[in-house]
Amino acid sequence: MDRRELAAFLRGRRERITPADVGLPAGSRRRTPGLRREEVAQLAFISTEYYTRLEQARAPHPSREVLAQIARALRLSDAERDHLHHLAGTPPGPPPGPSREVRQSIVDLLHRLPQAAAIVMSATYEVIAWNALAAALMEDFSALPRRDRNLVRRAFLEPWRGGTRLYSVSDADEFARTAAQHLRGAAARYPGDPELTALIDELLAGSAEFAALWAAHDVAARPTLCKTFDHPLVGLVTVNCDVLDITDRDQRVVIYTAAPGSPSEEALRLLSVVGTQRMTVPG
Repeated sequence: MDRRELAAFLRGRRERITPADVGLPAGSRRRTPGLRREEVAQLAFISTEYYTRLEQARAPHPSREVLAQIARALRLSDAERDHLHHLAGTPPGPPPGPSREVRQSIVDLLHRLPQAAAIVMSATYEVIAWNALAAALMEDFSALPRRDRNLVRRAFLEPWRGGTRLYSVSDADEFARTAAQHLRGAAARYPGDPELTALIDELLAGSAEFAALWAAHDVAARPTLCKTFDHPLVGLVTVNCDVLDITDRDQRVVIYTAAPGSPSEEALRLLSVVGTQRMTVPG
């Protein structure tokens, strides 16, 4: 345990977080940059005295549980969390669960792609960020509860609409198989995550198809490079599908683009104007 380096690291991380970042009032008499020690201790559910001793390089060895609580309170990234554990002389265990926090630079990237529909998916296929065109092409994710933003749940458990599956996309069956294989890998990376375990149990109980795919223990998946959406307003939209891995957060950016000059490009342009104002047609 490197007490001095641990103390300096904790002070540096604490001073960079504003009260507003964690939902605390700033107050008018605040003299320290960032959070106060007692505020970090409160957020981490540990005593102020013990946290103060950690920052003064006088505390005994913290447990793995205390380190996890401090990491959450200080909003550490995965790399910072691992560094905290190494400084404390406790090698980090597996990440507690898939990250749902999207870097601001990635969010900015999505919105700088006005002619492309783009989403960010977590390791469990939850859509955790999207741009306006993705909402128009697929669904207004902001109007959905969080559980309904999970595409693997939607693929296997949602009743098929008009005999089609998951936004009437051409590769829906292949997507479902790929998602099951990726979820098998995520389960191995996050064995202690209760939310992921509950999702898998729900899929096994509710879908015989998923249960059969899960029993196969396949983990390799072939990427889909092109797919066609059957949109209720603009009809068929064929797009190229490119996936960018965000390895440090176990996330993927999925970007849908149409061939220049194609009818699908025109359809995307129309959707960029219409947005999510009218996602169903009477019939």
